[in-house]
Amino acid sequence: MNEMKSIEERLGKEGWTKRFIANEPRLSESVQLYEEAGFVVHLEPLPREPSCETCAGPDEESEEECRVCFDGFEDQYRIIFTRPGEGEAVSEDDLF
Repeated sequence: MNEMKSIEERLGKEGWTKRFIANEPRLSESVQLYEEAGFVVHLEPLPREPSCETCAGPDEESEEECRVCFDGFEDQYRIIFTRPGEGEAVSEDDLF
């Protein structure tokens, strides 16, 4: 199992939902918006994993995400995870 999947599984068991990967200035803007919507936000560094062999998107067999855009810049990105704040009963459908 790759490092990204292991992070997602570990945090998923703790109630966190992976949202997306971002860098500044969108990272700070997104964190602020999620917090204003009542979510608790957790940021994880983007792991350094082997580069993808294609830019065509996820490989249907391995379900890996393309990472070519992050190569050499992984330290500038964070994975945004959220979960409802204490006392909040927010479902993903409530956002739309």
